[in-house]
Amino acid sequence: MNRLLTLALLLTAAVLSGCASHSPELRPYTAEETRELALEDLNRRGLSFDEYQTKKAQLTHSPQIVHEFDNRGEMNAAQSVAHPDRQG
Repeated sequence: MNRLLTLALLLTAAVLSGCASHSPELRPYTAEETRELALEDLNRRGLSFDEYQTKKAQLTHSPQIVHEFDNRGEMNAAQSVAHPDRQG
């Protein structure tokens, strides 16, 4: 009985130590993973719209899109859509 208990304890210790030794975080992040982590961090910062767009353009290496407002206080999406009920 004592041998069986000792064997069970040794087997349990071996299994638990084997499970605890593997860590997937030890490998280096790829460039894509690093960029995704930076974008997730940017989303959590609570920046203003303009600051967010500037930082995002820097991270993605893309040109920043300038968002302008027209004279009626509406946002110009750089595409004009003709509405039949509006004069313009």
